[in-house]
Amino acid sequence: MNKMGNQQIACRKSMTNMLLKLARKDKNIIVVTTDARGSVTLTDFAKELPDQFVECGIAEQDAVGISAGLANCGKKVFVCGPACFYMARSLEQVKVDIAYSKSPVTIFGVSGGVAYGALGATHHSLYDIAVLRTFPGMNIVFPCDAREAAKLVEILVDYPEPVYVRVGRGAVPDVYKNDDFDFQLGKANLLLDGKDITVIGTGETVYHAYQAALTLREEGISVRVLDMATLKPIDTQAILKAANDTKRIITVEEHSRFGGLGSIVMETLSEHPVPVKILGIPDEDVVHGTSAEIFSYYGIDKEGIIKAVHSMINKKNKIISYT
Repeated sequence: MNKMGNQQIACRKSMTNMLLKLARKDKNIIVVTTDARGSVTLTDFAKELPDQFVECGIAEQDAVGISAGLANCGKKVFVCGPACFYMARSLEQVKVDIAYSKSPVTIFGVSGGVAYGALGATHHSLYDIAVLRTFPGMNIVFPCDAREAAKLVEILVDYPEPVYVRVGRGAVPDVYKNDDFDFQLGKANLLLDGKDITVIGTGETVYHAYQAALTLREEGISVRVLDMATLKPIDTQAILKAANDTKRIITVEEHSRFGGLGSIVMETLSEHPVPVKILGIPDEDVVHGTSAEIFSYYGIDKEGIIKAVHSMINKKNKIISYT
């Protein structure tokens, strides 16, 4: 069992801190951004290493093309900015210049999901998993806390394939209590073992899943919790084992219910069906509010997960339901 830590640092800041640390020793690390150095927390990087920093202005399409060119010249490139813009405005360039061309660029999307809160649908990115998982060769990673985010950067600096990373905006509670944990792309981390039901989270929902499981354990409900940071490639074996061991699965994601983590899990289990419930954003325009308010409204926070577990446990002898 993994115990939670106490620090609260924004994943974006943890990642840029690590980028700066590594870039001081490696001049091939290049950061590209689009008038977003403040949003991404790149101000220190730009001041200290201006020769390794490319500012494109509000031109995400250009930034992606420039990043692909730099990467194909041997540079280690992180193109950074709001997730909503890179997953919409420059999607064709992401598809062609990065994914199709197999350019080893990391797309670092900040303020993803509903992190922009009151700015509404134009600034939400609740479709990125669904879109990018259809691009051959594209990897997708949603770190859950600052420590996992920092470890991710260390891996990605020399990673030979395209990767999309999505993080939120504000500080998040630690899921991992220290740096002494294994993190590999394509592998889920078991945070808590259990036999009654499995909850699989990704990104910022992982903390809520863990907290819900601790509360449910006090009620005598044994919940397995998986941190599914990598959405592509997915850890098929962890999903199949959870289905076999606990017979019921709940997925939790800051994403549309269509095409995201829940869909991936159900596709994985298509020949080994067990009841699966998907907690995410329904097919509607998202209500306005803070991230916490939106999480609560759609039941992807601790309380919503507890309610979903109770409902699923009570239905264990009924017909299989996938919604």
